[in-house]
Amino acid sequence: MSVVTSPLSDEARSVVGNALQGALVDLVDLSLIAKQVHWNVVGPRFRSVHLQLDEVVAIARQHADTVAERASAIGVTPDGRSGTVAKTSGIREAPDGWVKDGDVVRTMVDALAAVIGRMRERIAATDEPDPVSQDILIGLTADLEKEHWMFQAEAH
Repeated sequence: MSVVTSPLSDEARSVVGNALQGALVDLVDLSLIAKQVHWNVVGPRFRSVHLQLDEVVAIARQHADTVAERASAIGVTPDGRSGTVAKTSGIREAPDGWVKDGDVVRTMVDALAAVIGRMRERIAATDEPDPVSQDILIGLTADLEKEHWMFQAEAH
């Protein structure tokens, strides 16, 4: 039962809903991974990496809310529950324990690259059925690509 109607056809809503759900899961997991390594980073670049991780968390959380609300607006119930995130995220798990600053940077480069790759697939999938949702995905991908660039620059 859907209590919210949508101007999208059932087929378009299914495609877009899947794209938004995947984006939501990736963003929630990205924020969790960034927070986990934020709490456990050690090394000479501790402060700069620590602060940079908070930027990623803020971006991921802001966009997760936007994505979830867009899903609701088109009549798709968003699912950001921990079990759903654990089962469906495509990001590798964060390392355990204290993590050297260089390893944190590599973890974030890899995590961001994985999310960006899937976001670009979602951008392509939503082109025809819903340019409004596609626009949201484009904007958040641009923000993630900026963070990816910054972590890559930090790695060298």
